[in-house]
Amino acid sequence: MPVNRRTALRGGAIAAASVALTASAGTAFAASAPGAPGEAASAFATIVKAYRELQTGINRPSPERAEALANLGRVAKAYNAGMSVTGGPLWTDLPFGPGSDYTTSMYARLRAIAVDWGTPGGTLSGDPVVLDRIKRALDLLYTHQYNENTAELGNWYTYEIGIPYYLLHTLSVVADKLDAAELARYLKPVLRFVGDPNRRANNQGIVETGANRADKSLIAIVSGAMLGDTARIHKGLDALVDVEGNGAASVVAKLDRAAGDGFHTDGSFIQHDSIPYPGHYGIVLLTALAGTIHVTQGTEFALPESLRQRIFALVADSFAPFVYAGALMEPVRGRMLSRQGETGHDIGHQLTVAVVLLARSATGTVRAELGGLAAKWIKEGTYAPFLKIPDPERFAPGPDLVAIPGIEFAQELLATRVRPTPIVAEHRIFGQQDRMVHVTEGWSASLGVASTRISRYESVNSMNLHGWYTGDGVLYTFLPNAKGHYTDAYWPTVDPLLLPGTTAKTGPTGPLGQVPLTKNAHTGGVRWDARHGAYALDFVSADGTLTAKKSWFFTPAGVVCLGAGITDASGERVRTVVENRGVGSGVLLVDGRPSRAALGETSTVDNPRWLHLADVGGYVLLGDARLTTLREDRTGTWRDVDTGANTKGTTVPYTRRYQKLVIEHGVKPSDARYAYVVLPTASRIATAASVWSWRVRANTASVQAIRLWDNTLLANFFAAGSVDEVTASGPASIALGRRDGRWRLAVSDPTQLQESVTVTVRRRKVVVPLKGTFGATKVVPL
Repeated sequence: MPVNRRTALRGGAIAAASVALTASAGTAFAASAPGAPGEAASAFATIVKAYRELQTGINRPSPERAEALANLGRVAKAYNAGMSVTGGPLWTDLPFGPGSDYTTSMYARLRAIAVDWGTPGGTLSGDPVVLDRIKRALDLLYTHQYNENTAELGNWYTYEIGIPYYLLHTLSVVADKLDAAELARYLKPVLRFVGDPNRRANNQGIVETGANRADKSLIAIVSGAMLGDTARIHKGLDALVDVEGNGAASVVAKLDRAAGDGFHTDGSFIQHDSIPYPGHYGIVLLTALAGTIHVTQGTEFALPESLRQRIFALVADSFAPFVYAGALMEPVRGRMLSRQGETGHDIGHQLTVAVVLLARSATGTVRAELGGLAAKWIKEGTYAPFLKIPDPERFAPGPDLVAIPGIEFAQELLATRVRPTPIVAEHRIFGQQDRMVHVTEGWSASLGVASTRISRYESVNSMNLHGWYTGDGVLYTFLPNAKGHYTDAYWPTVDPLLLPGTTAKTGPTGPLGQVPLTKNAHTGGVRWDARHGAYALDFVSADGTLTAKKSWFFTPAGVVCLGAGITDASGERVRTVVENRGVGSGVLLVDGRPSRAALGETSTVDNPRWLHLADVGGYVLLGDARLTTLREDRTGTWRDVDTGANTKGTTVPYTRRYQKLVIEHGVKPSDARYAYVVLPTASRIATAASVWSWRVRANTASVQAIRLWDNTLLANFFAAGSVDEVTASGPASIALGRRDGRWRLAVSDPTQLQESVTVTVRRRKVVVPLKGTFGATKVVPL
């Protein structure tokens, strides 16, 4: 079932190199001030015109544009028909009055009308009656809902970013139909709420960071151009690299530490201090930066080349690793995974069009690289085709470049016959945000984990209401024949208490936190090469009663999953979830025989050796286990997982079928264990043939390890211990093998607390310094 797209609205210390960039950027911005009134007027007009392009496009004809425009016209026409401009509320279901619950929607609807009016070929295009109604609506909204005397009630974001963006979208379309006094009047509240893009208007002690800072910078630049205010434009530009704060909150800073808002030296991106957010806030930030480059290009306010290049480089470093088939992976989407209007594909479309826009302003190899990534995501995104927008209401929020401009810019790029970037195997660990990604030519995987640094989940503003276990070791697998798996009503319908890869108990979950951390620091792993790596989690449940040592060993064929030390005193049943996946009618084989369990019926199997799930892959059990299987239909609504004022899901019920495979550890287990292999996309024959291929060398509460086919050892030490020829002095993730004819040792510190780890290999001691590596892999030739 194809989906549409929408980008939902959103919400430290800095490396020395960034401070240098800040100083040079500040100088460049200051030096670029227009020298004459004529130049200034030209630059102002260029910025406003370019910003209008981001709403109405460039009038590049195509069947896809025509279809999207017709759908926009349908919605805009309905909004216009239902809008009253006689003095009361514009729409009867959105009453005038204080607070933020309805104001955003008012401006969003008016923006849809204005964009359709201003887009060549639109249903309302150029209609003088519609223009008059837009003007009168602007006046009513200013008088009754949003002006310089409005009090912030509810979500601060509405007043300081959300509404200003919608207002600027609308004003950019009709700017040449308003006189200077009208523009100045409607922009008065913007000057109040975004007077200083460096700080929060409702609390001047809060310094803006990340996406919020980038948004406010662009708002300042565009509103400054509309007002003919050179100083305001410079204030917006300077805020990007935080000239006022000497670079401390620069949006392109590379933090060299774990956690903390912004980009990090290992490619991580975090917002709200402890939430990995390349899959939302990072893209919001990148979108604002792409818009800033676009509107200032060719003017005296254009960004310095050094800053532009740093922005371009963010795409491959922080975002591309987490894109599969045009969608962002779940572990980097935070609470946004619960938003009906922002699935992984929706935000993937936003990333794609931001990269298209960046490529449009780049040159040479950089342009080819950016264009190649965008072309790859468009080509692979067959579940949610990028060039189709059957529901334009999903493109509404933010500085949205999707919709018609996105289609036009993308087709302009594709017409150059840019070569899509090929899929290349990669195993990458982002220690500063406790995330990893494993890419093969056939499938990909990632983990949802937590630590004392990174939260289990985020649940704020009444969102992500089933997020309890999303940071407890969820193994996400992304398959080529199921590109819409996590998009197709997954979160409203999946059993949130039995997520794949987790070890959990029955009974109540306890209350949701906002951004809860765990009690254990040990979360991380080691990279051996592009196709292999290990990851470890010292797990403790939110209530502290259930503990386990968990490891995942990644290979080109599959993921070896080991667990030990599973102990719980609560009296509830404890289980480890091998799989819980949306399926169709595909057959489940258990040791080669079809499962006879009826739909909705639980079946128990003692000590199976292998299982195969049609159209999904295989599973190999590496030790004795009591396994329960259940195929069930589950029904839920998006309102079950998101009741936020401006994001709440619908009450429409969705029913999806799932296959559960669960290892039972019983009640009050003590040092229970599991060992199994997940083989994504494997055939029945390949699964059965691999039963004896996996070599587990240790599975205890101290060390878990496997041997690869070439004798490489992958091991996770939770404490000092030994396995085969390797001894570690303390917690560590270790890989040992031969490369280019010589032995090589790879080591990381998943706790991120140790000065060093001593590794003894064949009676040779190697002291590996790890202070300040923040979970990164260090390679030592032997």
